[in-house]
Amino acid sequence: MNKNIVLIGMPGVGKSTVGVILAKVLGYQFVDADLVIQKRENRLLREIIEQEGLDGFLEAEEEANISIAEQCEKSVVATGGSVVYCKKAMEKLRETGRIVYLKLEYENLSKRLGNLKGRGVVLKDGQDLKGLYEERIPLYEKYADLTIDEENLDVEQTLQKIIESLSA
Repeated sequence: MNKNIVLIGMPGVGKSTVGVILAKVLGYQFVDADLVIQKRENRLLREIIEQEGLDGFLEAEEEANISIAEQCEKSVVATGGSVVYCKKAMEKLRETGRIVYLKLEYENLSKRLGNLKGRGVVLKDGQDLKGLYEERIPLYEKYADLTIDEENLDVEQTLQKIIESLSA
């Protein structure tokens, strides 16, 4: 297994937390796409959204994820939750890796998340977490090679489930 492993899912499902440990276990590199975007743009995600709007942010996200897909191998990539709006980036990530969707039911997700804007979450005017969740779920399902249902799982159990699913 030399391909990348690309983690997708809503903010707060644990893509970065699980991704770091998964990379260690597999002997892969770990790449946090949000940090790559911030480094490329030299500003925080929320600053990009404030200054460039949603379209500007998604453009930066698309470019960063295409770059990650082209430059990384044997890496675990934790993407931002909005990467599924970036069709070209998702196609490129799929070419170079397996897409693993970390799924969590809305009720548990809403308990985990605090200030969405502070996290740099892409929300349209007037959109709340429930609306965002319902909009994104079909996109995550569309791109996923594997879906890991995290309901009632801790980080270790999620990790074990990913490893088992990748080996199957």
